[in-house]
Amino acid sequence: MDLTAYRASPQEQERVAALMRLIPERGRRALDIGARDGFLSRLLAERFDEVVALDLTKPDIDIPRVTAVAGDASALTFEDNHFDAVLCAEVLEHISPTVLPAVCSEITRVCASVSVIGVPYRQDLRQGRTTCSACGAVNPPWGHVNAFDESSLRRHFHAMTATETSLVGHTTDATNWLSAALMNYAGNPFGTYGQEERCVRCGEPLIEPAARSVLQRGATRIAHLANQLQRLRTRARGNWIHMRFEKPSLRAASR
Repeated sequence: MDLTAYRASPQEQERVAALMRLIPERGRRALDIGARDGFLSRLLAERFDEVVALDLTKPDIDIPRVTAVAGDASALTFEDNHFDAVLCAEVLEHISPTVLPAVCSEITRVCASVSVIGVPYRQDLRQGRTTCSACGAVNPPWGHVNAFDESSLRRHFHAMTATETSLVGHTTDATNWLSAALMNYAGNPFGTYGQEERCVRCGEPLIEPAARSVLQRGATRIAHLANQLQRLRTRARGNWIHMRFEKPSLRAASR
């Protein structure tokens, strides 16, 4: 997937700048979990002597001081306290809830000093659902199976101390049980079908639904109206939350 236009968007530039403000200015080793095209790994390489760019499939990147590796974030092969900094952005929302505790534990284990976590903030996972044309499963938007706020992130990284938090961007996206139920009945025609992520049940690509019945089109209109009314009383919130966590040893040494 070509991420050039996405990386150039003002929203993405704001998100990346906010993440990098939480990263230490220099260090020996850093880990970028979910490196994709290596965009953040390249920025880390401007501050660290060595950077490991990790993804499920080995990233196809060639960047000085960056080593690309394939790996499972729930079973990292690095020693305890191996990295001065660990960056994990736009990843945890995709991790199965049953595996998520292991991933957070592994991030904590290999981090010697600072971990920076970036995820969508208080996302309503009913908004933008898709329906798989192969098996009929209803999928969350963009393959996001977890929603986060400040307290949930602190729970997942309880062995570290949250020292900085920033909310980036803004959104009023939200829905309600009625709209969500009607959209499910209508086949979720306006879901995030452009996503790379496949169906969470059967693994098939998500394809926009075929023509809808009259009743389904009517359900869609009612759902759209209910969502518009919902937004009138929904306060804007941050689009992403970024939190910096520190190992207790680092905090003790800084006193």
